[in-house]
Parts: sequence; C-alpha cells; structure tokens
Amino acid sequence: MKQNQINIKNKRAHFDYEIGDTFTAGIVLTGTEIKSIRDSKASLADSYCIVENGEVWVKGMHIAEYFFGSYNNHSTRRDRKLLLSKKEIAKISKATDDKGFTIVPIRMFISDRGYAKLVIGIGRGKKQYDKRQSIRERDDKRMLDRMMKK
Repeated sequence: MKQNQINIKNKRAHFDYEIGDTFTAGIVLTGTEIKSIRDSKASLADSYCIVENGEVWVKGMHIAEYFFGSYNNHSTRRDRKLLLSKKEIAKISKATDDKGFTIVPIRMFISDRGYAKLVIGIGRGKKQYDKRQSIRERDDKRMLDRMMKK
C-alpha cells in the first residue's frame, strides 16, 4: 500500500539537537491537508512545537495547498494541534521548562489506520563543536562502508 510509504523527515533535527525522549502524536488536520500529506507535499524544516494552555501546538510546519482544493484549501503554515495524553503533555512541559531544551518535530508518517502521526522529541541544542563531531563521525562511517565494499 502507498500510505505506509509516506515518511517525511526533519533532516536538521538530529544535526542541530541532541534528541532525548520521543513521543508519537496525532495531528488535527483538515481534509485538504491530509490529502497533501499523502502526496508527500509537506516539510518539517524550520518547524517547532510549543505547549500552550495544556495543549501542544506545532508551528511553522509547511503543508502545501492541495492542487484540487478550491476555496476550501488551507493556509500552508498555520498552527496545528497535536494529540497527546495529559501525562505526555505534563512530561513534555516539565522537560521544556529547563533552559536549553525545546520540542522538535522529527518525522511525520501515515499510520496503518491511515492517520497522520508526528514524532516529536525533546532536544537540547548542540554547540558548534558538537556539530563538527557529528560531521566527522558521519564521514568516518562513510569511509568504513566504502572500504568494506572493496
């Protein structure tokens, strides 16, 4: 089935942040938004999550307008509510109260039942030297893979 092939990743999340706990949340969407996601017309770049009034919201997530949508089309960068349990929201809220921690969207996918899900993680921003270390490790791994193939 095609619906399980939808896997939209935030490539910068693991590069810019050290990800700790992760949570899988549902997203409140309109009809044209889910159709665009099923066409893989979404991006998690420059998106982040906040906790407001006991609810978690994702901001800055881009979902392109649906091509066949008429006046019913959605705005591309509107705030979208995430569906989490009260315990999960309390845990996320407590973790982000500490300085330097933020909620980062990592991956969006379509579940087996056809619902759009968003994997979010609690991340701490990396320093510049940490990023250089990540690049070095990635290059070393690439080099080892090349040597193993020969």
